[in-house]
Amino acid sequence: MSALRLKKGASSHSAYNLRPTFSDVEERHTLAVIVENEPGVLARVIGLFAGRGYNIESLTVAEIDHTGHLSRITVVTTGTPQTINQITAQLGRIVTVREVHDLTVEGRSVERELALFKVAGKGDDRMEMLRLADVFRANVVDSTLQSFTFEITGTSEKIDAFANLMRPIGLVEMARTGVAALSRGEI
Repeated sequence: MSALRLKKGASSHSAYNLRPTFSDVEERHTLAVIVENEPGVLARVIGLFAGRGYNIESLTVAEIDHTGHLSRITVVTTGTPQTINQITAQLGRIVTVREVHDLTVEGRSVERELALFKVAGKGDDRMEMLRLADVFRANVVDSTLQSFTFEITGTSEKIDAFANLMRPIGLVEMARTGVAALSRGEI
């Protein structure tokens, strides 16, 4: 009987995938966690991240079912595929967690964020602020003789771009909601 001569990696002669399954490339993932709406749930979920040194880029929480007392926590985090798998598995073990969905892995999703910008300026700067707001489809929600407050929704990248353009003109203050996300298509 002769030994199989396999090159490193998968082969049509082998039933095993011999390629390494680990990766050291950090990826951005959006996780949707459906939890029972009771005191301390958010602390337990966030404690999981803090206790293991995982970073949270964005966090949004809201009740989604008043009668069923369910809330949805949307977390944007970064990590290697192994780290993300570990996070989702550990989230699933928390008693009050009903469902965990990695929207990045499950397919295409829609992500939006809301931000408010207070920008101060006079003369031509005010005209430039309004022009940029029009380009980015931002709405003026408050106006004084010295400042504007803009409301903008979109992807995190769109909001970052708007902020970068407003900074040199006179960005005074900014508030962001964090990412809200849903998977696309039918369930």
